[in-house]
Amino acid sequence: MNSFEQLGLDAWLIDRLAKNFIKTPTDIQTLSIPLIVEGHDVLGKAPTGTGKTLAFLLPIFQRLDEQVKGVQVLILSPTRELAIQITEQAQMLADQTWIKVLPIYGGVDSQNQQKKLSHGVTVVVATPGRLMDHLRQGTLKLDKVKTVVIDEADQMLLMGFKNEVTFIMSGLQSKGPVLCFSATLESDVKKLAYRWMNDPQVINTENPNEALEAIEQRIVFTSDRWKTEALIESMENTNPYLGMIFCRTIRRVDKLEEQLIQRGFDCQKLHGDLSQNVRQRVMKAFKDGKFQYLVTTDVAARGIDVTGITHIYNFDFPDAPEGYVHRIGRTGRMGKDGIAISLVTPKDMLMLSEVEKAVAVKFEKSTFERPEGFVDRTHRKEE
Repeated sequence: MNSFEQLGLDAWLIDRLAKNFIKTPTDIQTLSIPLIVEGHDVLGKAPTGTGKTLAFLLPIFQRLDEQVKGVQVLILSPTRELAIQITEQAQMLADQTWIKVLPIYGGVDSQNQQKKLSHGVTVVVATPGRLMDHLRQGTLKLDKVKTVVIDEADQMLLMGFKNEVTFIMSGLQSKGPVLCFSATLESDVKKLAYRWMNDPQVINTENPNEALEAIEQRIVFTSDRWKTEALIESMENTNPYLGMIFCRTIRRVDKLEEQLIQRGFDCQKLHGDLSQNVRQRVMKAFKDGKFQYLVTTDVAARGIDVTGITHIYNFDFPDAPEGYVHRIGRTGRMGKDGIAISLVTPKDMLMLSEVEKAVAVKFEKSTFERPEGFVDRTHRKEE
């Protein structure tokens, strides 16, 4: 199907999409929307950048009942950033309607959330920890919930939220659809999903590398000692509109941001040790194009969907093929061109081989050559 009309969506939703210049469904949307509209449980494997959020929001909004007073939809997210991202798309659909959407996550005023809940909310998008706080305090009732979404289930398990999800799901009285979306469908994800689902329809896009096709993927071989200079050379040669730089640890993010600023690059950092207010301020500034490079960890970047990201730089090579796909999927979205540049050291060679098999693309490869007479201005001996 090549139109939202053919998927059985109501006219007001199609009109809302058109006003936001969204006219053609992606594969995951085409496969998911009709099933969810019919009330089926769905277990979907959805890579980053393929339109997964609208794949569940659109049919969910169509199933909402204006006569029901209370929370009808609960969407669980592993991170605050992803919760904010989902909320933004939900509010785009809910604009100028009776539907009220509320994000619930830590790091912000809980009393303000309580006040909004008391005035009536239709859709709650929540991280598990803060949601459980409201449930224990009795400030949130889930007795009217008829649809539950567990988003990024693999990350939910990776971040240790299995017990929280079990507690939340056990307290629900809903017999309605349970929707679970994940980048992977490994055994732990399936066990979590099937525990709460009734004969789920399993969905996977026909082309698992759909989001990668528009991305030019490059490998730069280097060493740990010269990795920073290899990155800087890549940044100077490409000069993106907006670029994301991925590091493996918070410490590495801090150090690299400092080095890049010293070399005159317009960048800011994003990781879990920053306060929620700072993280939101950084993300807003990045979306608004106030600075050029975002230096981040995988966890902090989960769910980031920023229009205009043209380049991804893997300063530290990811430790799994799924991680590679998630990272570079933040560019080249919805068919737009993008470039992903990964720095590979000798210890990364085995993982590079696994990634090459998983994504089935031909990398453009080069080696960083230390210039003659080069003075190392960034390397500092590790203590």
